[in-house]
Amino acid sequence: MTTAPNPDTAVARLDPRRRLGVGAIIVLVLAAFAVTVGIGIFRGATGAETVTTSPTPSGRVSAAPGAGVYVHVAGAVRAAGLYRLEVGDRVADAIARAGGFAEDAARDGVNLAREVTDGEQIVVPVVGAEPATAGPGATVGGGAASGPLDLNTATREQLDALPRIGPALADRILAWREQNGRFTSVDDLGSVPGIGDKMLASLRDLVRV
Repeated sequence: MTTAPNPDTAVARLDPRRRLGVGAIIVLVLAAFAVTVGIGIFRGATGAETVTTSPTPSGRVSAAPGAGVYVHVAGAVRAAGLYRLEVGDRVADAIARAGGFAEDAARDGVNLAREVTDGEQIVVPVVGAEPATAGPGATVGGGAASGPLDLNTATREQLDALPRIGPALADRILAWREQNGRFTSVDDLGSVPGIGDKMLASLRDLVRV
């Protein structure tokens, strides 16, 4: 009569080298798993994007390149809203993020090539509509607002667009406004460092308070 082999006896008869090999494979698998988990924990702890900032001459803090800017796209677009863009992106990129022009958009009234700035509002006009007046931080049609520029609501970009101003002088105008409050007269521009009588005279018809 033949008896069935005892499983414990079969395991005991395994080649010691084979048993050692199986144990080594198990150890390697566990080690690889531990390394994978450790890498994931490390990335989770240190993988957050670090955004550096630097002060402008006006004392404001601006985002470093690559940190991104936020733009409000409104008017005749398919999906108006707040969108995050990269530093250096154009109005065309902002409108594309908003789903593109709506069917009734006045496309010729938009400067697609202009670079966007953080915190601005781009209003795409509707065909046949009366030109809107841009509020603080708003840019109608992706360009400068028509008529004299209000010194008390003008953005850095709008001031920069004035003749002979430039970014550095625009920052000084904003710094003066922050330190002294509202401009009460166009003549107050003469108190801004770098603006002399000749420049003030050239700006007088281009700005208001």
